Amino acid sequence: MISLVKATLDDIPQMQALVADEVKSGVILNRSEDEVATNIRSYVLAKDDGKLVGYTALHIHSRRLAEIRSLIVDKDYRGHKIGQKMVQFTLEEAKALKVAEDVLVLTYVPGFFEKLGFHQINKEVIPEHKIWADCIKCIHFPVCNEVALIYKLS
Repeated sequence: MISLVKATLDDIPQMQALVADEVKSGVILNRSEDEVATNIRSYVLAKDDGKLVGYTALHIHSRRLAEIRSLIVDKDYRGHKIGQKMVQFTLEEAKALKVAEDVLVLTYVPGFFEKLGFHQINKEVIPEHKIWADCIKCIHFPVCNEVALIYKLS
């Protein structure tokens, strides 16, 4: 049975191993162990009887804007709505934290998020601090094929 739990520092090695192939291919942005540790409270894990099978993070940019980051599901567990459950968890978390307006996602699979109520936006409206803090680290920068989507909380 899949359970969603908040991450702990002990989970970091498994998290890094799970995302390694997606980082190499440039689908997910590389985050160092220290960066993951600094943001550990942001992560929610999907576990199957204690085995890590997926995770994502809710990053808060401001009182008005949060972002879903690093969504990954183990290849053997895809198609079982684990990603959907994690996204729904992060949206509920954003509401509980009183994020005032939007939850952003940058993705190569916009259809997945559109089914969950996200709507495409022009990347030019993404706050500059997002671009300079994260996107500049990407192996694809400055030629980005990711699609920006927003979920309206208000």
